[in-house]
Amino acid sequence: MDSQLLLVLLLLLLGVSGPRGQEPGPGGPSEEPPEEEIPEEDGILVLNQHTLGLALREHPALLVEFYAPWCGHCKALAPEYSKAAALLAAESAQTRLAKVDGPAEPELTKEFAVTEYPTLKFFRDGNRTHSEEYTGPREAKGIAEWLRRRVGSSATRLEDEESTQALLDAQDVVVIGFFQDLQDEDVATFLALAQDALDMTFGLTDRPQLFQKFGLTKDTVVLFKKFDEGRADFPVDEELGLDQGDLSYFLLTHSLHLVTEYNSETSPKIFAAKILNHLLLFINQTLAPHQELLAGFREAAPPFRGQVLFVVVDVGADNSHVLQYFGVKAEEAPTLRFINMETTKKYKPADGGPLTAASVTAFCHAVLGGKVKPYLLSQEVPPDWDQRPVKTLVGKNFEQVAFDETKNVFVKFYAPWCTHCKEMAPAWEELAEKYKDHEDIVIAELDATANELEAFTVHGFPTLKYFPAGPGRKVIEYNSARDLETFSKFLDNGGELPAEEPTEEESLAPSLETPANSTSEPKEEL
Repeated sequence: MDSQLLLVLLLLLLGVSGPRGQEPGPGGPSEEPPEEEIPEEDGILVLNQHTLGLALREHPALLVEFYAPWCGHCKALAPEYSKAAALLAAESAQTRLAKVDGPAEPELTKEFAVTEYPTLKFFRDGNRTHSEEYTGPREAKGIAEWLRRRVGSSATRLEDEESTQALLDAQDVVVIGFFQDLQDEDVATFLALAQDALDMTFGLTDRPQLFQKFGLTKDTVVLFKKFDEGRADFPVDEELGLDQGDLSYFLLTHSLHLVTEYNSETSPKIFAAKILNHLLLFINQTLAPHQELLAGFREAAPPFRGQVLFVVVDVGADNSHVLQYFGVKAEEAPTLRFINMETTKKYKPADGGPLTAASVTAFCHAVLGGKVKPYLLSQEVPPDWDQRPVKTLVGKNFEQVAFDETKNVFVKFYAPWCTHCKEMAPAWEELAEKYKDHEDIVIAELDATANELEAFTVHGFPTLKYFPAGPGRKVIEYNSARDLETFSKFLDNGGELPAEEPTEEESLAPSLETPANSTSEPKEEL
């Protein structure tokens, strides 16, 4: 044996490590430092710049929330996020939930382009560069189900009649994809849609006996439901294949009852249905004569499926915000209202005739045919509307005041429940006090939840608009800081900020908050 090789073996036996002739340190043979342990809070991994990589290596499915300690929406999410982690842990799921303090970890917020809180990102198989934006619900069950459908299959594989019937019996709405070839790309489209349609249960089969049982001869997606007509079929186009957008619209439309009662559980589906026209029947469910009207309302609904969503609003339940939005008083029930969700234009019947299937049908056709003019909400003009520094505007006096050619009018459009409106209220009062002796300047406010305008629609709160003196009905949107100093500069400069004062963008996302170092002034949506 070579003498050099013998020497190496001897050194190894003696426990010498490193270059030949070098002895180990006083602590024995050298070792790599142990990796940092990841702390947890309520089942949530608490990550930083140094531990994110470790978490990605250890957990093939990782949902990370970037939050800010001061963020109200983050605080509201926190208990649901922990509950979701507990649900998944109870199932011994491989998915883990984690969080990162965004302001404390600027390198990570920059790396993952975090611009608002909370932001949630889903990482698969340790892939740090291709995360998926979380788009699911903000409650525990929804978070857990969103993750289940990404880690596992989003649809149950059905092999026989027994398993199929068990799935149909378990839920009110079940969607089953019947595909002759499960390797077809239409199946991938179906499964991708199923990942996000969390309020429906999905199944999948290629079994000929199941095609035969349900009377199918070609690829079809079938929505089974325990109400209305019981079943709705969506045949797959043999030439074009399965279009995810068309299928999504079909499922949303047919998974709703022909007539849906408005409440906290159904309202998300009503607004997600993408049906722009809604017909609302306001009744008192405790009164038998009102309940009898439901039969005629339901009878009128089928021909309008997919075009008009029929909704029942119980004036005796906790729906005062809906009544206020439509300007309906409980004692006016039973009554109809029609709204286009895109334009927010509202319509009501011209007469107070009986509510029958025929009259409901006629009213829908009249609105859709452009034969009914929309109505505008307006409060009465208060007797003292101009007695305070901040003038009170309503729908009935808005045009007269805002478009007065002799005045420069600065108006705050607000909602009584809007947090941002309440925060800026003191500055608005100070502004009005400062300029109360300027005859050509008017500082005013208008409750946009109780007053509607023909000139434009207010979508977010607060909205600030400046109406300069002179002809032309000019309107200038104010999108800068909401403090007395900036307001004053804006007014003193004729409705614009000096060049050295940059204009700030507005954030309209009601469910998110911008980081503390952002210059955005947030709004709340209508």
